[in-house]
Amino acid sequence: MRKKSRIATPVAKTPPAPAPPTTPATRSASDVPSPSLLYVLASVLLLVPCYWQSRLQLGDLSSHIYNAWLAQLIESGRAPGLVIVPQTTNVLFDLMLSGLFKTLGAEAAQRISVSLAVLTFVWGAFAFVSVVAGRRAWSLLPAIAMLAYGWVLHMGLFDFYLSLGLCFWALALAWEWKPRRVAAAAPVLILAYVAHGLPVAWTVALLAYLWLARPMTPRNRAILMAGSLAAMLAARAVVTGMTSYIWLPQQIVTITGTDQLWVFDFKYVLPFAGLLVILVLLFVRLLGKSGARNVVSSLPFQIGVLTAAGVFIVPTRLQIPGYNHPLVYIAERMSLALGVCLCALLAAAPMRAYHRYAMGVVALLFFGFLYRDEGALNAFEDRMTRLVSQLPPGQRVVSAISDPTLRVNALAHMIDRACLGRCYSYANYEPATAQFRIRAIAENPIVVSTDNDSLCLQDGSYVVKQRDLPLYQVDLDQAGHMAIRI
Repeated sequence: MRKKSRIATPVAKTPPAPAPPTTPATRSASDVPSPSLLYVLASVLLLVPCYWQSRLQLGDLSSHIYNAWLAQLIESGRAPGLVIVPQTTNVLFDLMLSGLFKTLGAEAAQRISVSLAVLTFVWGAFAFVSVVAGRRAWSLLPAIAMLAYGWVLHMGLFDFYLSLGLCFWALALAWEWKPRRVAAAAPVLILAYVAHGLPVAWTVALLAYLWLARPMTPRNRAILMAGSLAAMLAARAVVTGMTSYIWLPQQIVTITGTDQLWVFDFKYVLPFAGLLVILVLLFVRLLGKSGARNVVSSLPFQIGVLTAAGVFIVPTRLQIPGYNHPLVYIAERMSLALGVCLCALLAAAPMRAYHRYAMGVVALLFFGFLYRDEGALNAFEDRMTRLVSQLPPGQRVVSAISDPTLRVNALAHMIDRACLGRCYSYANYEPATAQFRIRAIAENPIVVSTDNDSLCLQDGSYVVKQRDLPLYQVDLDQAGHMAIRI
C-alpha cells in the first residue's frame, strides 16, 4: 500500500519579544565590577594620603626611621654604648622599616611601611565589620578610613596600630568560633603580639567573652556583661594598687571612638562631631529596625559597651615592670578599637542616601584639614632640615619646640628625621625607655642614656653637663624665626 504523505501545516511565526530594558537587576555580570577590582580601587584611594605630601607627618615615624639608621650604625660598630637586643613584642614595624631601609633607602622605607600598615588596618577592620554584619560593609568604609588616618596614626604609634589591624583580622576569622577559623586566627594573633601586646590582650578577652556568651540566653548575657564590668573594676583596683598610674576624667571623650578624628587643633572637632552625629542617627535606625531589646542583647552591642567601659575605667598611663618609661595613651589608643566596634554594630542599620552624603562631607572635611596641616608641618620641617644641614657632620642636636594647641605632638620628634644621616638627635627617647630593640647601656656621645634626661631635653629643663658639649639646640625666637643655639 502506498503511504499517504503528510502535508506540513504552516505554523504562524510570532515576532520575538522586545528585550527588557537594562536595569541593575538584569545587567550582565560583565558590567558589574568584580570584588577584587573594587578592593584594588579602594586600596589606591586609601593610600593617597600616604603620598600626597613631600614627607609623611606622622609623629613618632621620624623617631622610628632615625632608629632604623641607628641600628645600621650599631651593626657596623659605629655606635658605642648602644646595642640591639632580641625582643618579642613592640618590634614588628621596626623590623619591617629597618629591612626596607637597608634595601630601598629611608624615603621608600617610610612610604611602603606606612602603606602596608594602613592597608593591614583598614582591610582588617573592614573584614571584622563585614563578618559581624553578615555582608560587605562598603557603606562604612569612609568611616573606617577616617579612623585609620586619625589620632593613633598621626601620633606614630605604629606597632600598636599594626597589631590592632592584625587583631581585627583574627577577630574576623574567629567571630563564629568555628574550630578551623579559630585555629587560623591563632598565628595572626602571635604575629600581632610581635607588633604590640595591648591589642592582643583586648582581643583574647573579647574572644573569651564571645565563647561564653554565644550560647546564652539574653538574660544570662546581661548577667555575664555585668560580671565582666565588675571584673574590670576589680582588675583596675589590683593593678593600680601595684604600680604607678594616671587616670584622667577627660577619658570620657574617648568612649565613642570618634575622637580619633580630633588630630591636631580645635577645628577637627567639626569632623569628630559630624561622624558622631551620623553614628548616633544610624544607632536610632538600628533600634527602629531590630528593637531595643534585641540590640542590647546582641554580641556587637555588648563588646562595644565592654570596650567603651575599659577605655574609661583603665588608667591611660601605667608603669609596666621592666620598662623605664610607662605605657602611655592607653585610653586614646583603645578608642580606635572602640570606633571600629561601633562600625561593626551599626553596619546592620539601614543606611539612607543622606547618611552616605553626610559621611562623604565629613570625610572631605577631615582629609582636607589633614592635607592643609601636613603641608604646613612639612614646610616647618624644611626649615629645620636646612638649619641642621649647616652644622658640621656628627654633632649632637636637640629641639624643645612644641605647640600646646595641638592634640598630637607633631613637633616632638621632627628633629630625629632632620638629623637622619648627618647628626645625632641627642634626646631621642627610644634607647632609654627599654621598650624598643635599640637600648642605651652606657653613657655615649650619640644619645642620653636615661629616660629622665631624654624627657628633660625635650621640655627644655635639662641642665647641660660637660660631657654633652658641644650641644646644639634648635629653637624659635620671639619673632618665630628658627635658629640654632649652642
